[in-house]
Amino acid sequence: MQFNHYGGNGAELASALANVVDHSPAGLAEALSAQRIRDPEPNEDQARELTAWCERLRPVFGERDQQHQIALVNALLVDGTTRVRIATHDGHPPHLHYQGEVDDLVSRVRAVTAGGLAVAVCGAGGHRLGRCERQGCEVTFIDTSRNGRRRFCSVTCANRVNVARHRSRHRS
Repeated sequence: MQFNHYGGNGAELASALANVVDHSPAGLAEALSAQRIRDPEPNEDQARELTAWCERLRPVFGERDQQHQIALVNALLVDGTTRVRIATHDGHPPHLHYQGEVDDLVSRVRAVTAGGLAVAVCGAGGHRLGRCERQGCEVTFIDTSRNGRRRFCSVTCANRVNVARHRSRHRS
């Protein structure tokens, strides 16, 4: 049996939204569509609400103080969820929903991301919700590595840091 302690789609969506640069309705629709969100096209008002939510998701990633991270996620749960239930729809196996039957895009995104981050913090430890350690890079990620020691968002960022470190050692 495979059980995803990393928060599944909700945590992945939270990371993707925390990394969105283009907060226009089209930019957000692209990010939501890539994460398989149903009816992912926000209007202008929804885009503003989602942008504010993205800003609330970002600090959860890379937070080293576990109690502060838990407080951040609890605040998201308060504002993003109404109830937890098991759902089956569209041919998917049973899975958790963190809100009642709601078609509002913003409410669905809030519930999915808050619930996914809670599962990630409780199931895998908040340290798995990372932020790239390369100076100047703020990309968030979910560390699904075996040893849980991922420090960079990509091989490119890791290589840049390692090359800079190597050059620095050889200059002195």
